[in-house]
Amino acid sequence: MADTTMGTAAARPGLFLRNATGLVKAWSTFDAFLYSFWSVNLITLGLYGMSFVYTVPDGQLLAGILIFGVLVTFLVITYAGLVSVMPRTGGDYAWQSRILGGGVGFVLAITGWWFTLFLWAPIYANILIVQFFSPLAYTLGLTNVATFFGQPWGVFVSCLVVLAFVSVVVTLGMEFYAKVQKVCFWIGIVGLLVVCGLLLFASNSDFQAAFNREASSLYGVTGNAYQATVDAGTKAGYTPHDFGYFAIGPVFLLMPWLAFYMLWPNWGATLYGEVRGAKDIRKPFWSMFWGLWVTVGLVALVVVLTVKTIGWQFYNEANAAYWSGTAPVPGWPYPVMYAGWLVNNHLFQALLILVVGLWFFGWAGTLFLSSTRVIFAAAFDRVLPSWAANISAKRRVPYGSLALMIVPSLVVSALWSFGGTKLQAVFLDATAVIAVTFLGTVIAAIILPWRRKDIYDASPIARYKVGGIPLITITGVITAAFLVFLIGEWSFNGANLYYTALNQSLPSVIYFAATYVVALVIYLVARYVRGRQGIDLSRIHHEIPVE
Repeated sequence: MADTTMGTAAARPGLFLRNATGLVKAWSTFDAFLYSFWSVNLITLGLYGMSFVYTVPDGQLLAGILIFGVLVTFLVITYAGLVSVMPRTGGDYAWQSRILGGGVGFVLAITGWWFTLFLWAPIYANILIVQFFSPLAYTLGLTNVATFFGQPWGVFVSCLVVLAFVSVVVTLGMEFYAKVQKVCFWIGIVGLLVVCGLLLFASNSDFQAAFNREASSLYGVTGNAYQATVDAGTKAGYTPHDFGYFAIGPVFLLMPWLAFYMLWPNWGATLYGEVRGAKDIRKPFWSMFWGLWVTVGLVALVVVLTVKTIGWQFYNEANAAYWSGTAPVPGWPYPVMYAGWLVNNHLFQALLILVVGLWFFGWAGTLFLSSTRVIFAAAFDRVLPSWAANISAKRRVPYGSLALMIVPSLVVSALWSFGGTKLQAVFLDATAVIAVTFLGTVIAAIILPWRRKDIYDASPIARYKVGGIPLITITGVITAAFLVFLIGEWSFNGANLYYTALNQSLPSVIYFAATYVVALVIYLVARYVRGRQGIDLSRIHHEIPVE
C-alpha cells in the first residue's frame, strides 16, 4: 500500500488515530447482497414510494422502473470500481476526501450520511405504522391501538421502537445483523410469494367483494366501500388512465418518486471495509447489481399482479384518497393487506402482515449502520473527536459513532411527532441531499484516473477501458448526468408534484443549507485544532486509510 501513497507505513501511526481501525471483515458477498437488496426494499420503500405515482397518471410505471434500473446500474458499476480501488470503511467520505480533498469530502459525506440520515428515523417509523402496527391492529380488532398510532404520541412511540430495534441490532455487531438479514429475507420472501399467489389466482371481482367485506368487518364502513374509494380518489384529483399507455415524458416525471427506493443499491458502500474480498471488483459489483435487479424483477411482478387483481385505477384512486385525507376506509392502501383480504380469515390476514413485516425489520438496520461507518472514518482521520471512533472490544462496533446517530434521532423524532406538518416539511429535501452526496462521489470517480493516478494504476480496474477511456470515467459521467437530472427535477420542474412539495417548503431549504455550513465550520475548526496539535489533516487526507 505504501507504493500508492506519499507516506510510508511507518508514518501512519502519527497520522491516523491508531495503527488499525479495529473493525473486522465480518461479511460475505452474500451478506453485502442482502444489505443492497434491503436498501432498495420492494415492500417498505417500494410500495410506499409507488403510492405517490398517482400524481403522474400518464406515467408508465413498468417502463419507468426498467429505465431507472438501467440508469442506476451505471451508479453500481461506478461504486463497485471505487470499492475495488479503495475498499475502506467510510465509502463516500474515504473516496471524496482522498480524491476531491478533505474539506469537500467531509462536508458532502457528513451532511448526507449524518445530518440527513437521522432525519429518516421518523420516516422509518411512519412506514412501520402504515405497514405493520396499523393494519395489524385493525385486523386483530384493536381499533383503539390503530387509532393511537395515528396520533402524535403513537408516532413517537413508533420512532422509539425503530430506534431501539436498530440500536440493538447494530450494537450486537455486523455478524449478528447478517443473521437478522438472512432470517428476515428467507421468511419474508415466503410471505411475498403467498401475496403473489393470492393475487395471481384471484380475480378483480373477488377483490371487490373482499374489499367491501373487510371494509365493513374491520373498519365499520357500510355500503359499497370499493366504489366510494373510487369516487373519493376522483374527487381528490386523480385522472384515470390506461396502465398500458406509454409516453416518454411522463415516464421521466416518475423518476423522482422511483428514486425514493431505487437509488440506494450502493447504500452498503460505506461498509465494504468489512466485507471479505471487496478488492475483487466482481464481488461488490454483483452484490449491488443483484440487489438492484432482483428488486426490479419483484417490483415488476407485484405491479403486474396488482393491476390484474386489485386494478390499476382503484390502486391509484385509493392512494389519492388516502393522501388527500378523504379515504372512506381509513388506513394506507397496503397491497399486502389487500391480498390477505382475499382469504376470509382474520388470523391468516394477521399472520401474513406479520410475516411480510419482516421486510421492515431486515431493512431497519440501514437507518444507522452505513452512517456510523462514515462518522467513524472521519473520527479515525482525526476530523471528529477520537471517541467517535471508539470500538467495542467484543462486537467490534463503533459505539461512539452510534451515539452520534441515536441522540439526534431522538430529538428529531420528538420534533416530527409533536411539531405538526409545518415542522415535518423540513424533511422533504432529504432524498435530494443524499443524491448530492452521491454526485460528489461520482465526480471523484470520473477524475480518479488523473487526480490520483498512483492509486488508480495500482488498482484492479485500471485495465478496464473503452476506446482508451477509463470505464469508471465513462460510467461516472453517465451517472452524474442522471443525478443532475434528478436534482433538477426536484428543484426546477414545476410539472412534477415532488417539485411542488419541495418548493413550498422554505424550512427544508434553510435546514439543509445550514447543515452544509455547519459541516464546513466543523471541518475548519478541526483543521485549526489539529494543526495546533501538530497534525496535518491535508496529509492524512492524501493517505489511504489504514485497515
